[in-house]
Amino acid sequence: MSALALLAIAAAGVALLLVAVIKFKIPAFLALLVVSVSVALVAGIPLPDVIKTVTEGMGGTLGSVAILVGLGAMLGKMIEISGGAQALAGKFTQLLGPRRVIAALTAAAFLLAIPVFFDVGFIILIPIIYGFAKAAGVNPVKIGLPVGAIMLAIHVVVPPHPGVVGGAGILGADIGWATIIGLGLCIPVGVLGYFLARKLNRRDFTMLPATAEQFRLFGSGTSQVEKEAGHGGVAVKTEVKTAPSPAMIITLIVLPILMIMVGTVGAVILPKDSFPAQLAAFVGAPLIALLTALGLAYYFLGIRRGWSSQHTGEVMDSALAPTAIVILVTGAGGVFGKVLTVSGIGKALAEGLQSVGLPVIVMAFILAAVLRASQGSATVAIITTSGLLAASVADGGFSPLQTALILVAIGFGAFGLSHVNDSGFWIVTRYLGLSVADGLRTWTVLTTALGLAGFALTFLVWVLAGGLSV
Repeated sequence: MSALALLAIAAAGVALLLVAVIKFKIPAFLALLVVSVSVALVAGIPLPDVIKTVTEGMGGTLGSVAILVGLGAMLGKMIEISGGAQALAGKFTQLLGPRRVIAALTAAAFLLAIPVFFDVGFIILIPIIYGFAKAAGVNPVKIGLPVGAIMLAIHVVVPPHPGVVGGAGILGADIGWATIIGLGLCIPVGVLGYFLARKLNRRDFTMLPATAEQFRLFGSGTSQVEKEAGHGGVAVKTEVKTAPSPAMIITLIVLPILMIMVGTVGAVILPKDSFPAQLAAFVGAPLIALLTALGLAYYFLGIRRGWSSQHTGEVMDSALAPTAIVILVTGAGGVFGKVLTVSGIGKALAEGLQSVGLPVIVMAFILAAVLRASQGSATVAIITTSGLLAASVADGGFSPLQTALILVAIGFGAFGLSHVNDSGFWIVTRYLGLSVADGLRTWTVLTTALGLAGFALTFLVWVLAGGLSV
């Protein structure tokens, strides 16, 4: 099939998906699956491979997301029901004032995002976002948008995240330069994101009913399942007599971050395949880090404070039902991305742009942006773009600094255009209670604007470094 036909199919698929979800209010999970199968058939994926592609897309996405979402939700529910999030939010609001809380949490998210994947870090911060929003009396989207934006910026341009590390290996870019440039540019990008999010948040957004109810009950000691107890649910109600200290809550949040950092640092400084390196990798795995934090929360927030083991378990279980829609929609987004990749649509887009003949750093940004928009995954976009440009970079005689700048440009290209085929889009919008239309107006606009701003800064450094021999 010709590249033009594939591009037309991709455009039609995205348009059909948006119409189904926004105009006809078809559930996103169902719409994503139907459109994915339709695109697969029209794009010429063999019939025996269609279901295989759908299954691999769902499994590949949920294999890395479902467990972490579940564990993160349990940890968040323990922090919430124990009164910890409210206590922490109240303390920070008292110290900083409501007008500074969003900026403070955004700055904290900058540090959190360095060692932690975007999805994991955002999920860890959700109870804090909810708690701060409750204390400040605002919609959680006003806090969540700038927090999510800076975390995604770090994720796409700063090692040790997989996309930028994989891209560095393909391009032969220096990780040290990439880290210095990425962190340096993410500071102004984060500041811009904070103010742009404020502008986008001038209007009031109606929260999705399920998220609105979850947010209403947040910190009240009552979980969603209590409301449903009369219909076969399990009643989980906790009277919070003495909330845990803010220091305890900070410890439970920071501990998994520190554990993940151990794995990251260990992979760099320890001999490869040695037992210490393997131990550091095990300790620093997000799964183990969250399990450890959850185990400590089970004891310190539950058992030690007088909850029975049964009640503590019920509180944790009550966190799983609200996450089901997040997990399923995220997996369906992965299916759509897989179909676009297997069908060759992403490759057709990349090759078409590559033949235009733009400067390599501009091409790096555009290719990554197009691949990001077409198949959803920022990591895949970075690695694929790096592979497509590897020969051009190798033959270009670029300095280490310039090569690192090309890598960062690729990262900022993969930053923007987060929409319905991106699992991160669904995690952010569902946890913040945004409809698809509102998510496109806010999250998609914010990530795209910041991706462009990040590239503009990268290009400025490129121009300044053009005469340098590094």
